[in-house]
Amino acid sequence: MTTTDSAVLVDCDNQTLLAQIGRMNVLAISGGKFLNRRTGVTLPVKYGFAVTVDLAANDTYIVRRTFSRSGRVWIKKTWTDVYADEVGTVAYKASCYLDD
Repeated sequence: MTTTDSAVLVDCDNQTLLAQIGRMNVLAISGGKFLNRRTGVTLPVKYGFAVTVDLAANDTYIVRRTFSRSGRVWIKKTWTDVYADEVGTVAYKASCYLDD
């Protein structure tokens, strides 16, 4: 288990996660590119932005919009307690550059 931002992250079945996000959402967010991680996936967007989706211990997802430059990563926005049926919509929303 991994702890981050006071949430406990657990190992994730990434194929199931990608199916829950949806093939068309993955294509719209990152052109079909993704990076498998132990606790979830990273979907690279553009210009240093990415969307990370991680499985929390309470069986919900944590979705983050991140920005990286010169090896440093900034979390721009975080959505917590995202259920499986909402993860595709929230991940797509995170890929948009709007600060809502």
